[in-house]
Amino acid sequence: MTLKICVAQLNFVVGDLAGNAQKMIAAAQTAYADGVRLLLTPELAICGYAAEDLFLRPAFIAACDDAVKTVATALRGLKEFTLVIGQPTGGDSRTRSVAVQQRYNAASVWCEGIRLASYAKRELPNYQVFDERRYFTPGQECCVFEAGPAGQRVKLGLLICEDAWFEQPARLTRQAGAELLVVINASPFHVGKGLEREQMMRERARDCGLPLVYAHLVGGQDEVIFEGHSFALQSSGEVAGRAPSFVENLFVVEVSGDAPSLQLSASIAAERSAQADLWDALVLGVRDYVGKNGFPSVLLGLSGGIDSALVLAVAVDALGKDRVRAVMMPSPYTAEISWVDARDMAARLGVSYTEISIEPEFAAFKASLSAEFKGLAEDATEENIQARIRGTLLMALSNKFGSIVLTTGNKSEMATGYCTLYGDMAGGFAVIKDLSKTTVFRLARWRNANNPCNTCDSPIPERIITRPPSAELRPDQTDQDSLPPYAVLDGILERYMENDQSIEDIVAAGFPVADVEKVTRLIKLNEYKRRQSPLGIRVTHRSFGKDWRYPITSRFRA
Repeated sequence: MTLKICVAQLNFVVGDLAGNAQKMIAAAQTAYADGVRLLLTPELAICGYAAEDLFLRPAFIAACDDAVKTVATALRGLKEFTLVIGQPTGGDSRTRSVAVQQRYNAASVWCEGIRLASYAKRELPNYQVFDERRYFTPGQECCVFEAGPAGQRVKLGLLICEDAWFEQPARLTRQAGAELLVVINASPFHVGKGLEREQMMRERARDCGLPLVYAHLVGGQDEVIFEGHSFALQSSGEVAGRAPSFVENLFVVEVSGDAPSLQLSASIAAERSAQADLWDALVLGVRDYVGKNGFPSVLLGLSGGIDSALVLAVAVDALGKDRVRAVMMPSPYTAEISWVDARDMAARLGVSYTEISIEPEFAAFKASLSAEFKGLAEDATEENIQARIRGTLLMALSNKFGSIVLTTGNKSEMATGYCTLYGDMAGGFAVIKDLSKTTVFRLARWRNANNPCNTCDSPIPERIITRPPSAELRPDQTDQDSLPPYAVLDGILERYMENDQSIEDIVAAGFPVADVEKVTRLIKLNEYKRRQSPLGIRVTHRSFGKDWRYPITSRFRA
């Protein structure tokens, strides 16, 4: 027995039903010519993941149904070819007083234009970035279908993403006659998630005694990234194949032998470092957010500091130097080395580079406010004025030329409020919003040692990495004037914000009491700022985005 399965690890766009349908059709035709007789598309591939409240619109569900039929009709001439399409189905059955939800996160199985089976996802996640119980009803049935050439057909059990993280759906599917599990997925990326999935699916394959093919989405959708990394496992849990990460790929798995001893074989992409995954996630996030939303180019304020340097390097790797513009906006407190390093980096990457001094505007603001501020010492007010002047200039350039402004704040700053509303927070997309400051430094060094997109070797001047970080909003300022050392701050942030540890547990882990109290207080006080910040790329298991839903007004202080 031989069956070739193809995973359509493709980058689908939310709401582009016609485009997604054509992408499936092209993939199917290419795979069929290569001898493939079963094509798997990812979870909700026809509409893209996640369509959020579009799922509540009956017209959207109907359009998805029509798009699926378009794909099935276009491929009905492919003999003995089976296609699994991820799609939403159903709608609302309404009475005068209540709307009964009957929508499903589903998949349909087609062969030669005929629908053979349908399956509704049983386990609906409602944690981290997931909100599927808002939209869908859990399914109750198993789905086992056959695919392959006559005389060589295999019985396949279909699961959707979260189903495979629980024992019962797979066991019931095996009891229904499945000889091989196929799992279609849209599982958001965070660092280390790919290997977590492989480990969990190893357990599932061994538990059921069945080989498993894991079909995963690739692409960026707003703050969420899907990295691909589809794979195939033997019934023993051994990796039989692995698709490359962060790129589209028609990943072909060959099934041979006879049940219950089916064997899988495929190419095996090498395991990757956390830094490589992190870099490619940021690059993909920028490329897809800019491209899918139709922005012609990007611009950012380049300060000569580490954060803007890293964002600039990501932007060039994502979009190419011709679509990136850097603007240096020096103030009276900008050090000479900041000018030098900013110019050096812009030259290394070959981007458009402009210098616009904010000294005249800063002087004008202070003059306008002199009567109001008479007798008062300068403080954070004047620092914030400088940041807001820069934000205004960047947004003016954005409006005039259509470029989206990339903000350059990191997770440590977002946590503690070391950022200015309508100043350095002004912009459309926050590239490193989910990177702690210590991660920023590590990733900058990694990028200087690697050139994954073949754009520029060592793009970040070494002095930018080694000099003490500073906002340069007052004389001789450094970040540690106001904050604990970043190694301490980020350790507290990880424990408190990402892992929900208590203040007492963090202190018991060896962190200074004063630092823990200060950082946790700042996290709570600055929720109002984060609510007004642009969305950014999620790369940890808990980001300041959909993962974090805390009230602004709250007196709970533990």
